[in-house]
Amino acid sequence: MSAYLDLMMFGALIVAVLSGFPVAFAIAGVAVLFAYLGWALGVMDISLLGAFGQRVFGLISNQVLIAIPLFVLMGALLEKSRIAEDLLDTMGRAFGQLRGGLGISVVLVGALLAASTGIVGATVVAMGMIALPTMLRNGYDTRMASGIVCTAGTLGQIIPPSTLLIILADVMSNAYQQAQYEQGKFTVETLSVGQFFAAALVPGLLLVALYLVYILLRGLVRPQDMPPAAEELQRPSRSEILSAIVPPVLLIFAVLGSILAGIATPTEAAAVGAIGALLMAGVRIGQWRYLILTGACALIALALAAGMFPVRLQRNDLGLIALIAGGIYILLATVGFAGIAAALRGAMRARMVQDALTSTMTMTAMIFATILAAGMFSLVFIGLGGEERVAHWLQNLPGGATGALLVTMLVVFVMGFFLDFVEISVIVLPLVTPTLILLGHDPIWLGIILAINLQTSFLTPPFGFSLFYLRGVAPASVTTGDIYRGVMPFILLQAIGVALIWALPALATWLPARMF
Repeated sequence: MSAYLDLMMFGALIVAVLSGFPVAFAIAGVAVLFAYLGWALGVMDISLLGAFGQRVFGLISNQVLIAIPLFVLMGALLEKSRIAEDLLDTMGRAFGQLRGGLGISVVLVGALLAASTGIVGATVVAMGMIALPTMLRNGYDTRMASGIVCTAGTLGQIIPPSTLLIILADVMSNAYQQAQYEQGKFTVETLSVGQFFAAALVPGLLLVALYLVYILLRGLVRPQDMPPAAEELQRPSRSEILSAIVPPVLLIFAVLGSILAGIATPTEAAAVGAIGALLMAGVRIGQWRYLILTGACALIALALAAGMFPVRLQRNDLGLIALIAGGIYILLATVGFAGIAAALRGAMRARMVQDALTSTMTMTAMIFATILAAGMFSLVFIGLGGEERVAHWLQNLPGGATGALLVTMLVVFVMGFFLDFVEISVIVLPLVTPTLILLGHDPIWLGIILAINLQTSFLTPPFGFSLFYLRGVAPASVTTGDIYRGVMPFILLQAIGVALIWALPALATWLPARMF
């Protein structure tokens, strides 16, 4: 029995998670139990757990993961300010008279919200409450409408910025370094979050294109499933379209553009996104709107001017032009700060900030607690010999590197039926990705196809999170079976997306290679 403790440990983990006990405590409890069991049977050196302190310190000092709470805060502020509702209403009226037009608008809004919030739950709930009843009133097939809403909401996991990509970038970078050490390279290369954001951009848009093509074809083949809007929808004016679309697009450019251009780190860009979301919320409330807009323009002007003509006021050899520029920068910063203060005051009066901070703390605590518990689990699993077993198993599978990756993708897909993407990312992937990289797979390409696979875990019953989110807000006429059946075609489309990226690796590797 002692020779198979690592396999028994993994089985016990799945049972503990499915029991309904809080995930982080279930993972840590299984780890502690099997650590002492391995020590008692003489197959594990218990002193290995002394490295857990280093893992905790490494987590809390990880500059990459600091971006997670900031991106979550950005998404929470956008959710509380109801910007998603404006987008859905405007796009629905713009496309509603087309066959499948409401479905197209939901997918496009899902893509925009994915690039500006990255939070699946908020997007699915917002669209489930606003778009789903509208689609059903206009004669959409219940399963089709449910599938569109669930799937569009999950785009936040593959279109950057996303929590999944940040965690995956950290996992893949560590795996890449470990693989290089095992190859005897001690001057190792690292991977950045920016590279994974760039790599995910084209595959994310590819998935959006696949969904749109499917909706259009389904509308042609089965027009009764997605008829044009029966309600008399007033087409939005150009100013309405611009006012709904421009703010989130500007936020996307500010966050993603600064990362991909190398101007800011992901953490700095996440802070910019959080401030941008706060300013947008302040404008939405309407109090001190002109002060907030002026402050936003001042901050944009400051960023552009300081980038083109930097001034270091601490130097004592500055010329007259530099001093004048410095004074202008101070004035712009002051106006920008006044705009932020006005937006913050308005958002706090509307209780947007308090609610957004509560959501942020809850989600961040869940993610970091799971990562900490996974650190304990992986230490014990390694101590019981599980890492060597996994590496030996992958290296000896038929089909070589391709066979090993196929089996890994299948295992990750099946685990997505039962486990959350965070648990799979921080428990399973660190065990298999170093070996897959050693077998010759490009780490960035590998990370992207795994990301799409993990995104699918939000849609796969019985524990797909998007399914639960939609079930909680869907009308009573929509059954759980309707939701489950509705997502099946979109799971197949995601499999097609993975196959396309597998066959054409440049879809994931070209952009990061050009930009980094």
